[in-house]
Amino acid sequence: MITAFEAFEDVDIVALLPWAGLVIGLAFGFIAQQSRFCLRSAVVGSTRASLSPMAGSFALAMIVAIIGTQSLSYAGFLDLDATRFVSETLPLGALLLGGLMFGAGMVLTRGCASRLTVLSAQGNLRAVTVLMVFAIFAYATLRGVFAAPRVAFTDATNLETMAQIAPIAATLLIAALATIAWRSRVRPGLAIAGALVGLLIVAGWFATGALLVDEFEPRAAESLAFTSGASDALFFTLASTAIDASFGAGLMGGTVLGAFLSAALRRELRLESFEDPQQTLRYFAGGALMGSGGVLAGGCTVGAGLTGVSTLALAPMIAVVAIIAGAAATHALLTPSREAAYAAVPAE
Repeated sequence: MITAFEAFEDVDIVALLPWAGLVIGLAFGFIAQQSRFCLRSAVVGSTRASLSPMAGSFALAMIVAIIGTQSLSYAGFLDLDATRFVSETLPLGALLLGGLMFGAGMVLTRGCASRLTVLSAQGNLRAVTVLMVFAIFAYATLRGVFAAPRVAFTDATNLETMAQIAPIAATLLIAALATIAWRSRVRPGLAIAGALVGLLIVAGWFATGALLVDEFEPRAAESLAFTSGASDALFFTLASTAIDASFGAGLMGGTVLGAFLSAALRRELRLESFEDPQQTLRYFAGGALMGSGGVLAGGCTVGAGLTGVSTLALAPMIAVVAIIAGAAATHALLTPSREAAYAAVPAE
């Protein structure tokens, strides 16, 4: 049975959630800055002949996240059926369109949402700008002017299908991910970073699904997610007297702090900005695509790709495949042009 620990019976659980997000985010920011952890780098750095070491790191993160999350569920600490990823319907059209949009956007901006959060902490003003655009479009798609079209499109493309994959399929998935990690020849440092990121996914589930559970104010368990986290952080900053801080807002703040501390230790703090109007337009477009696409797809490369897939739900698996396809296609379109060097260089 999933219940809060007795030590927290007289504590305001809701007030502790952003602090849990802060601590987990601090660790993620530090690790991600040190390792440059990013799915975009894994996609554009891979070819038909060889896989990028970052692909191996991401695969290891996914393996650890899956095994750890399923272990929590088996032990009774986490009710996966109550999470937002497990549903009786499958919004196939939204998952595919949103994933393609997000993948294209992260190539245009040279980083996924989590990577841009880390870059913002280092002083990259391009990343700061994209994150604001990303958060605004995510919120507008979730609850604002784009919400009605999103709901209509999602409802029109819903399918009645299984919510989670079968155990044998899960075993095959882990085997495939292990093969990716082995073929990528991931370096020990990147392998450790990926495993640690996977453990942080598990920590997020444990904190919100077992440790900080309020039986009188039930909330769905959650873990690392940067689409909802960015919009939560933005609007908490703007209206902190009217809304409570969330786990996601704490996660964003912690990621920025952890990445800043890591960058300071490595002496990588420096201000960077846009080079020309064309680059500015490209980044704005990428941020908008990621914001709206992330909501349609049910998350970003971390929110859907790691947190979502760790539940073994079918929807986030489709979303992450669409994200990879969108990124690969956009990279391929940019590569033959004069932007080849720009698109091929990993986010710094």
